[in-house]
Amino acid sequence: MYHPKIELFISQDEFDVYKMASEFAEKEIHPLASSIDKNEKIPKEVFNKLKEVGFMGVTTPEQYGGSGLNNVSLFLIQVAINRACAATGVTMSVHNSLVQGPINKFGSQFQKDKYLKILATGDEIGAYCLSEPTSGSDAGSLKTAAEKKNGVYILNGSKNFITNGNYADIFIIFARTIPDQSLGPKGISAFIVEKSYKGLSVGKNEKKLGIKGSSTTQIFLDSCEVPSENLLGVENEGFKIAMNTLDGGRIGIAAQAIGIALACLDESVKYSLQRTQFGKPIADHQAIKWKVADMATEIEAAFLMGIRAAKLKDMGVAHTKEASMAKLFASSIVNKHCTEAVQIHGGAGYLKDFSVERYFRDAKITEIYEGTSEVQHLVIARSILNIK
Repeated sequence: MYHPKIELFISQDEFDVYKMASEFAEKEIHPLASSIDKNEKIPKEVFNKLKEVGFMGVTTPEQYGGSGLNNVSLFLIQVAINRACAATGVTMSVHNSLVQGPINKFGSQFQKDKYLKILATGDEIGAYCLSEPTSGSDAGSLKTAAEKKNGVYILNGSKNFITNGNYADIFIIFARTIPDQSLGPKGISAFIVEKSYKGLSVGKNEKKLGIKGSSTTQIFLDSCEVPSENLLGVENEGFKIAMNTLDGGRIGIAAQAIGIALACLDESVKYSLQRTQFGKPIADHQAIKWKVADMATEIEAAFLMGIRAAKLKDMGVAHTKEASMAKLFASSIVNKHCTEAVQIHGGAGYLKDFSVERYFRDAKITEIYEGTSEVQHLVIARSILNIK
């Protein structure tokens, strides 16, 4: 396995976490990745293994049952898990970054005590519900409504493409508390909603191109009653929570892309050294050497961009641009590398018997979810041009 020399850019503790996570993922997750893809489901034993090593609450403070690690460590763990299985990686990433992250940062003491403890231990799984059938990239135009009556919020609407939908017990749901659609992002609030609440239902698992083991569903809200104490943060200011949370989520998707790219490089090196053509291993041919060299170079660049974004997050410094840069670059290069990995394998790369076929399918989503590549370009450009 190829490992970029990142130890000079992170602490010894962070490097030790990365080594441990890499060994764990290779031993416990990688052997199950093909069956997870085939069966389109992550078995309970995988969640139990992640719980045992503390990967279900990486950055959540120890007082709430988490591991209390920093965001660099979370990024490194996510790279390792995604290298073994991207479906498992994104399931863990959403649960950590998009659910526990905002509860820990914006939640009341009551919410932290009640929800972080069951999420960080992995006893219950979380999901993040922002996108809707008519609002994806334009999240500020969401239509799900929340009306306060007799001390509770009544939620009506639907959410689309929700990762962890059928695994989740706890949902962070964004809804419009001021009905005026012309206000856009203003008047949106965030809520912590339990699966057991009457009026919440989960749709069927979507049939996807890749990351098949992750659960992607619609969420339906039909007069779902949510206690007022489950309002996350301040009423009508939920969109700020959504965007702040996505910064961390985008670092997680960068980690996913890097993990898949590393897996492609591993398989490409292995195959090119074994496969012979014209009397010698194809690794001896210049065309293959150049492909491998480009893979390694761009992976290392993406790795360092991801570490930078995670470090800025740990420092409490604004990192929206850096998170978007990391996601944009990593998702771009992984799709290029997956294509090259299939090409290196030739006809074999088109067969399900070889892992690069799965990597090719898994990679595409990294350019789409948690902000498309087009959205990342806008975020980066607005920051540089100082346009709000």
